[in-house]
Amino acid sequence: MRLRITIVYNEPEKGRYHALGEALAEEDVLEAVKAVNAALLELGHDVELLPLQPPLREAARKIKAIKSQLTFNLFEGFGNKPESEGAVASLIEKTGICYTGCPSSAIALAQNKPGAIAFLMKSGIPVPECQVIAPRNISQFCLSFPCIVKPVGEHASHGLTADSVVSDMASLERQVERVSAHYGGEAFVQEFLSGREFNAAVLGNRELTVLNPSEIVYTLPPDMPKILTFVAKWQEDTVYFKGTRAVCPAPIPAEYRESIKALVKRVYVLFGCRGYARVDMREDREGHLKVIDVNPNPDISPGTGAFLQAYAAGMTYNEFIEKIVNLALERG
Repeated sequence: MRLRITIVYNEPEKGRYHALGEALAEEDVLEAVKAVNAALLELGHDVELLPLQPPLREAARKIKAIKSQLTFNLFEGFGNKPESEGAVASLIEKTGICYTGCPSSAIALAQNKPGAIAFLMKSGIPVPECQVIAPRNISQFCLSFPCIVKPVGEHASHGLTADSVVSDMASLERQVERVSAHYGGEAFVQEFLSGREFNAAVLGNRELTVLNPSEIVYTLPPDMPKILTFVAKWQEDTVYFKGTRAVCPAPIPAEYRESIKALVKRVYVLFGCRGYARVDMREDREGHLKVIDVNPNPDISPGTGAFLQAYAAGMTYNEFIEKIVNLALERG
């Protein structure tokens, strides 16, 4: 069936991420738009591009004017307001037009990382110990070292560097100060899990397909923490980028793979995800698996983990995009 489809996305802007040297992640949305647009055209659809810039009220006006049969939501948030990702998804919902990906409620829950982890913990999902802290109340820190210090509401590894893993109060104070200064006034501190790292994508609404998990394999110097820093994702000329790769399917026993899939499916349902999402996990030092992040509407560019898993399941890129469209139509 030939459809009129509008791709909604955030147009990169010169703002906070440029000042912090982290503009590459924001600009990467254009690669996703280019790839999805090409796939939709090859599938025979009529496509319109709708780039959005702040303020939100102007974005709302443009979204309200959409006349397509389906909105392909690639919006990842305005640079200075990451919470706008959920707000724009809510605006898309209000049009009554079919849209791809997760509902705004799931996006908003995942965006607030402390709230998301607390929700998972309350639901019985294994998660690392964590605490929200700011420079003014650093004396209330109550976790055990080592820890990892993250922004409270960012995605795409914004704010994560080799210095994010801390092992003493002095380094903790430095990182909490840095993150608080640049990413919203507080920092999210988690128990650092030193074991293997996995992620798995899910496709579906009521009937769910959990794709075979990937493992993030690190070949880094001993003094570099094994974490997905910003440069590991986005800067190809760095040691982190060259020493980090996703392996799919993960080289694990079938029984362990199925237990990961069961955990991921449970998290997907708890968050109210629809269409597609990804769940990230790590093992602690005893080998126990814990959920560290939930990603509604993850990056679906051809070189990313979600498509890597779809490709391992036998899908071409066009088939992957067609599946996402069909899931949106199925939901109505």
